[in-house]
Amino acid sequence: MKDHFFNLFRYDRYANLQILEAIFEAGKPQNAVKLMAHLLGAQQIWLSRCTEIQLPGSSIWPDWQAVQFKYIIEENHVAWNDFLATLNNENIYRSVTYNNSKGEQFQNSLVNILTHIVNHGTHHRAQIGLMLKQAGLEKLPSTDYIFYIREQNS
Repeated sequence: MKDHFFNLFRYDRYANLQILEAIFEAGKPQNAVKLMAHLLGAQQIWLSRCTEIQLPGSSIWPDWQAVQFKYIIEENHVAWNDFLATLNNENIYRSVTYNNSKGEQFQNSLVNILTHIVNHGTHHRAQIGLMLKQAGLEKLPSTDYIFYIREQNS
């Protein structure tokens, strides 16, 4: 199971870098930049919840600029890989208790949280893609998981 998540987080990094290139190509539309910042900030907040280590300055809607994203994408990827490396077949299914951005407490399995993080990124990259098309970008990158797998296997 752990290997599956290593692969999904590699895909997430790949897709984030692809959509980042498109953001620059489209002239860095503000709505796309804001949503990309949210995607990356949420990854950090979820990591904080999973590790129970509060990250200073974490925000669900950080005020980041597009020029910072490549570094943040790489930093998030390394941090998630480091966390995944600590997991085993028992603790990957453990329950995580956390507070959401409204202060409400929830409890979910780590496996479901990891799945959510990747799906959250896919959801917002699709929204960003629409924003980039509306900003005039003619061709979006192929960020579907199956395209990533095909590229990795070729």
